[in-house]
Amino acid sequence: MIPGNMTAIEVESGSGPASALKPVVIATPEPGPGEILIRNHAAGVNRPDIFQRQGLYPPSPGASPILGLEVAGEIAAIGPGVERWQVGQRVTALIGGGGYAEFAVADARHALRIPSGLSFTEAAALPETAFTVYANMMELGRLAKGETIMIHGATSGIGVMAIQMAKAVGARVIATGRGPQKVAQAEALGADIALDTSGGEFAEAVAGHGGVDLILDMVAGPYFQQNLMALNHGGRLVHIAFQAGANVELPVPFLMQKQLTVTGSTLRGRDATEKGRLAAALEQHVWPLIEARAIECFIDQVFPLADAAAAHAHLESGHHLGKVMLSM
Repeated sequence: MIPGNMTAIEVESGSGPASALKPVVIATPEPGPGEILIRNHAAGVNRPDIFQRQGLYPPSPGASPILGLEVAGEIAAIGPGVERWQVGQRVTALIGGGGYAEFAVADARHALRIPSGLSFTEAAALPETAFTVYANMMELGRLAKGETIMIHGATSGIGVMAIQMAKAVGARVIATGRGPQKVAQAEALGADIALDTSGGEFAEAVAGHGGVDLILDMVAGPYFQQNLMALNHGGRLVHIAFQAGANVELPVPFLMQKQLTVTGSTLRGRDATEKGRLAAALEQHVWPLIEARAIECFIDQVFPLADAAAAHAHLESGHHLGKVMLSM
């Protein structure tokens, strides 16, 4: 039976520090046409959640204002027009918001079966990172077997997924992190080379290792010029975030001479049909790698839903390896 009310996490006063996250009791949502209602067992905590909490990343039109972009659990109800799923099935899903709650509504096209052998917590750690890495590294970045990729923020949830996916398709990986501990962790994750970027400069070191064909960057700002210098002729730079600064100076002649491609994308703003296409691509190309354990889910720490504030504080500290999760 689905209760009329549920516990969720709201941001007190609409925005604020991690301590502004408070448990509240609100009405349980109902699935509309083409949607499913998931009884959540786990939800992922991601950087976009922090930006939304700070008032810097508003939800898409029509999306739940509750934080949380990925969940895993059991289907509790099915809306009109849904044919693939049945009540009781175990799924993980990418959602536009609403994950920090006991129930969440998902577009049925954005739900995926939980890979065999994975717990709810491990499954909930997949959507945001798998969608982002596959869309940007494999599709937009066109990473090919035998190429070299540099992955910044290698011990983040995105970085951990990217290292493993790149190695699984036969690429050579140069990973970066700030400090010797992050470097050691990146090497343990399978990076061929790990570089400490605490000093801010890395292009010369990368050149000494033969340069790179693709860079997956979530830093931007001061990394931008170093990235351009590190790329080989015809290289691609794909931005997925800009944690160190959004505005950069682009030397167009240098770009032309090396025939570089500089691009980037967001996941949340893609339309529902495109996200459905990505979900199908993941199930075909990435889910088998997960089931073969070529890609594993690295969970750093799990917090109860009521402790979402502590989960945010932990993620903001930067001391995590892999994903920070909530349990229900």
